[in-house]
Parts: sequence; structure tokens; C-alpha cells
Amino acid sequence: MTKHHLPATPDTVHWGYFSKTLEPVLTLKSGERAVIETITHHANDDYERMIAGDPAAEEIFHWSKDRKTLRRRGAGPTDGALTYGSGEGLGVHLLTGPIAIEGAEPGDIIEVRILDAWPRPSANPAYQGRFFGSNPAANWGFQYKDLIEEPKPREVVTIYELDMGEASVKALYSYLWTPQTDPDGIVHPTIDYPGVRVDHDTIVKKEGILSGIKVPARLHFGTMGLAPAEADFVSTIPPNYTGGNMDDWRIARGARMYYPVAVPGGLFSCGDAHASQGDSELSGTAIEISLTGEFEFILHKKADLGGTILEGLNHPLLENEDVWSVYGFSVTNYLAELGPDHQHEILKRSSLDNAMRDAFRKLRRFLMTTQKLSEDEAISLMSVAVDFAVTQVVDANWGVTGSIRKSLFAGR
Repeated sequence: MTKHHLPATPDTVHWGYFSKTLEPVLTLKSGERAVIETITHHANDDYERMIAGDPAAEEIFHWSKDRKTLRRRGAGPTDGALTYGSGEGLGVHLLTGPIAIEGAEPGDIIEVRILDAWPRPSANPAYQGRFFGSNPAANWGFQYKDLIEEPKPREVVTIYELDMGEASVKALYSYLWTPQTDPDGIVHPTIDYPGVRVDHDTIVKKEGILSGIKVPARLHFGTMGLAPAEADFVSTIPPNYTGGNMDDWRIARGARMYYPVAVPGGLFSCGDAHASQGDSELSGTAIEISLTGEFEFILHKKADLGGTILEGLNHPLLENEDVWSVYGFSVTNYLAELGPDHQHEILKRSSLDNAMRDAFRKLRRFLMTTQKLSEDEAISLMSVAVDFAVTQVVDANWGVTGSIRKSLFAGR
């Protein structure tokens, strides 16, 4: 079986957007595998631990008064009255890709099998071989306007270390975000533009936090998916019908993700990797870490979908050894439903009520179509056997996943 390697370099990453206009950096045949490197967009929260000594990371994040390696960092404009930088505000995640699948056309489904994932070690000799990630409690977090201790509001960054031997993470230290001045002289009073390097001379580290607590590792990719068709540049922040920033810790080794193809080739990208995350991603982030993954890509042609679990699928679907899971959003397809200003309108539409209803409708269709249940049978089964969980409440298009155990159908 052919296996390709896609390193993270300035030529193979794009920052803050999916785009049907990008040329693929790799083209695969159905059935081929790729080892894909990803680098976290939060690496500059601790430059010494997560960037220093790593040539690829250093070059990707390079930003001086004279040169900025990756100028576009979002789905917004590249010129005009920009305050912070190119593409500002719409999209933050550093993605590797896109990868095209030969023969993929709109109406087809691309299956992405996650075969393995492992962390990118620190290349700084002072931390050689160790693994670090960052968890900012940020201004877009669910908690930001509901704090009880001073100062408020506030943003706090917590740096974690991943122990692969114990498969756990522990907090090392935290710090209160202070205004950071970027190389262009612009001050960032909040975490508002990706890749700003935190000057550790301006912060005070709080040591000994979360003492004695170890969190089980859940290595996964928070953002994976295909390029949508509705706009040339689409923010990575709200998830949508072709996948994207779904922030579900279940999208991990052993999972198969199915994505509807919207543009020729599909154009798959991934990133926003996490060492661990709970349902909701409440503070706005997980433990943001750099991971490398091994993936296998399978193309399912539209003409062959009838009579399979992919029949009628027009949204992401997860399958692993135990469950099928569908993903409900505040707005099912915000790119098509919210008019020409959809990427700003979705920021006003966060709703768990709507996400729950969307998940219910998607799972109802799945059970009626693929398991041939009546509507009443599907509703009863959902009430007694389906687990609905909040995937995230921080990505504007909030998410609820509905998971049903495959073992329920063993006797059919």
C-alpha cells in the first residue's frame, strides 16, 4: 500500500481558512495513506517549549518587522482597513493541506480513516523529546462573561505537558494574558489574532497549579474536513457540512470520518490538534498541541452509496468500532442559509437548542434510511439508546453529537 509523507512547511500549511481556490499540496488515489504533520496555532504561547529549535515551526511562525512568512491568517480580506493583519478575525487554525483525492466529485463521500496519531516533540535542547500544549481560557470561551474572581474579564493561558508513557497530561504553569505588541507595533489587549508571540518578560507564571491532577490523554484532531463550495475562503472557526472545527475528542485513532464532497478533489485539510479535551471545550480551547497523524483515504462514489450507511449523507458522520455518530449544529449549513454575509452572521446564531434539533433530525434520517426504521421506531430508539453530547460551545456554530451503539443492530 502506498504511503505518503506530508510535512508541515510554509508551502504545505494554510492559516485560518478552508479554500476551494488552493492548489492541492498532495494528490492521492483512493486507498492510499498519508502521514500528515500538524503544528498548533497556539505554539507561540510558549515559544521556548513549542517552537524553538524546530526549523519548520520557526519558519512558519516567523514574523519580524521585515518579514512575515504566512501573511494571510484568516478568511477575511488581504488589504483595506486592516487592524491586525491579513485575513484578520475570520479563522485561526493552522491547517496542513489541502489533499486532493483523485476522482472525487461533488455528491461523493470521502472516508478518512485515522490510523494513528502521535505528538511532535520539543526540539529545544532544554526540553528535548518532551511534549507540550497550551490551553487558553479565552475571550470566545463560554466562561468569559461569567467569572466570579477578579480581575474580570480575563484570559488565562495554562501550559500542559503530555506524558506518553502514562497517556496523561498535567498542568505546568499558567499566566494571565497581558497586552502583547506584535512585530508591526500593533498591541493585542486580548487573544485576537493567531500567531502573536507571547513575550514571557511581560507575564507572571503561576506555578503549582492543578497539583496532583493528571488528565487522561485524548489525542485527536479538532479540525478536519473538506473545502466548502459556497465561498473562496471559509473561516476555520464554525464547523459546517463538510466538517471543519468540530472539536470532538472521539475523532481519534480508530475512527472513520465520512465527509460529503463539495468541490472536485474534496481538498482535505487537518490541524487544530489536541492532547485532551472534554465535551464542550468550555474555555474556548482544548490542550492545543502539535500532532502527526497517519490517515487512509477512501473515495465512495455517489452511484454506490445506496443501501450503505452513506446513503443520503450530506453532513459529517463518524464511525468507530462501537458507534455511529452524527453532528448537529446551530445552523445546519450556515454557508448556504445565512446569506452573503454568512461568516459574520453565524457569530450571532449560537444555539444548543438548534444544534440538538439538528442532531435529532440527522440521526432520525440515518436510522430511517440505513436501518429501515419507521419514524416512531427511530424516535423511541433515540430516546432510550442514543447518547447526545455537547461537543463544543465556543465555535459560533455550536455542536451536539448523537451517538448510537452498533451492537444494537447485531440481531437484525
